Amino acid sequence: MQDPDLIELFVRPLEQAAIEYMISGSVASSIYGEPRSTLDIDLAVFPDPGKLALFPSLFPEQDFYLPPLDVIQIECRRETRGHFNIIHHDSGLKADIYPSRAHPDLPWAIRNRRRVATVGGDVWVAPPEYLILMKLEFFREGSQPKHLRDIAGVLAQQEIDRGWIAGAVAKLCLEKQWEEAVLLSHS
Repeated sequence: MQDPDLIELFVRPLEQAAIEYMISGSVASSIYGEPRSTLDIDLAVFPDPGKLALFPSLFPEQDFYLPPLDVIQIECRRETRGHFNIIHHDSGLKADIYPSRAHPDLPWAIRNRRRVATVGGDVWVAPPEYLILMKLEFFREGSQPKHLRDIAGVLAQQEIDRGWIAGAVAKLCLEKQWEEAVLLSHS
């Protein structure tokens, strides 16, 4: 029997329910750049309030850990840092769900997300520029070199709008982190 994959487990149900989302994090950087192993998928998810009640049927408790619906509703109402997890019991694979809409560049990212063909089917992926910006923020917060390696892989394989990146980096005071990522991409 084939192991389940992150897209089949967590993205397919969102697609079937027509819930707006985009993949970010290491799965997106693997799609755009250098593949790396991961046990989770980061999903920016934007459900209409009426669709929140679908989550328990999309991720049934016999197969998944899902927080109670009232917790999901609270996280979806947060201005910033809204977050909850969905965990597949049998595999331990996890989806980190980010429903907050407060990031200054998120509206641009949603408008510019890309439909990408994967083994698991077509999916919505954050644009590489936004992915890079998120990875720079995570690197600033935790200093984990994997984020810079992910950025370097994306820079090596994707044409990106460096003007947009420069403006976003300056606005978010990420110049130092961007410099480090660019240096790594040239090594």
